Amino acid sequence: MTQSNFKKNILCIGAGYVGGPTMTVIANKCPEYKVTIVDISKERIAAWNSDRLPIFEPGLEERVLKVRGKNLFFSTDIDTCINQADIIFVSVNTPTKNFGEGAGKAVDLQFIEQTARRIKENSSSNKIVVEKSTLPVRAAETLDTILHSGNNKIQFEILSNPEFMAEGTGIRDMEFPDRVLIGSKDTPTGLAARQELIDLYSHWVPEKNLITTNLWSSELSKLVSNAFLAQRISSINSIAAICEATEADVTEVSNAVGRDSRIGAKFLNAGPGFGGSCFRKDILNLVYLSEYYQLNEVASFWEQVVSLNDYQMERYVKRILQAMFNTLVDKKLAVLGFAFKPDTGDTRDAPAIYICKRLLEEKACLRITDPHALENARKDLQGIDDNNVEYIIDPYKAAEGVHGIALITDWAEYSQLDYQKIFDKMEKPAFIFDGRNHLNHRELFDIGFNVYAVGKAPLTHI
Repeated sequence: MTQSNFKKNILCIGAGYVGGPTMTVIANKCPEYKVTIVDISKERIAAWNSDRLPIFEPGLEERVLKVRGKNLFFSTDIDTCINQADIIFVSVNTPTKNFGEGAGKAVDLQFIEQTARRIKENSSSNKIVVEKSTLPVRAAETLDTILHSGNNKIQFEILSNPEFMAEGTGIRDMEFPDRVLIGSKDTPTGLAARQELIDLYSHWVPEKNLITTNLWSSELSKLVSNAFLAQRISSINSIAAICEATEADVTEVSNAVGRDSRIGAKFLNAGPGFGGSCFRKDILNLVYLSEYYQLNEVASFWEQVVSLNDYQMERYVKRILQAMFNTLVDKKLAVLGFAFKPDTGDTRDAPAIYICKRLLEEKACLRITDPHALENARKDLQGIDDNNVEYIIDPYKAAEGVHGIALITDWAEYSQLDYQKIFDKMEKPAFIFDGRNHLNHRELFDIGFNVYAVGKAPLTHI
């Protein structure tokens, strides 16, 4: 299909974990649309055009290869692509500010503003601009002000279309979404722009799963969704601490609680803490928003969710330290998994970062293994006691001669390892700390391990 035969030109600014998979699915589902992804990183775009994609996501590679060069394109020619686009998705980084007003809580909007100014400067026709990045409430107002400033006669219509993909299941979540949320202004042009996006998603999303709101409700809904999920994780992790103290079993408790139809079973698995690019950032954004409007009790409530998560990571480290006779000096530990969750190589805000740094502070020697996150793990721990960290792809080699094993990411393959083989080559007494309740603890105990699982009484031979 030639350029002139495409129904619309869609552009996504930002070729990361959101932009790449989202646009890949759109290109597969909407062959009459030309989809282009741009990024300032030449290295990242080169990777998207290569045989080794810059991110790992189940099902992503096959879908990219199916449409790349047909109606899906990756480019660094941002300005030209902006001018040619009819619909522009903004999917740039929105990190937490680490300076000035709101440092540590507010969202750093400098990349959003830079993108808006670039869109304005390079547009010669009317465009729909879609917020895909997670933004604070009323950020669309800022975009609108910038885009329509000066003597600009181009008309931009702002929509909010937050992503609800979970890494590891991102392609499935995009192809079979619980809902697609589209926020717009309640004006004739706003509603017309909203319909454009509805027409796009209607290629594969049932009408009942298409939700429309005003702009501000859409922006807030994204923050609240992540905050609620993170809250559930912190809630069950707080119960895990009680279970360990009382010798109750958190798995049995969460199963019983999750059977209540009013509560449900999802996100009730205890672990070492939540991670990823969104949960902490979005909760802190919600905290800042509450403080801005002087809703201090609301801010304190949500801030406690983050505090409990930090507490859980530290608790995991202290349990390792206490179980191994209150010293980790020169002891070797195999770390199984570094990604913040399985089926992704993403390590942003991964619990493993904090946990490994703390173990290194205790003078432990770490052997880190992960199927897809070792390269990111090297970057995350670079310059932090490098002499005491090894990165080993083979989990059997990583565990050879170690005193203990810390399972942090519940990759499926870790439940299928030959733990008798691993035990035989470990120092004794051999410890295993299952941070995800992913393994068969009774079998491990019978092999000879001293087993410490989250929210459960230990099984020890000591």
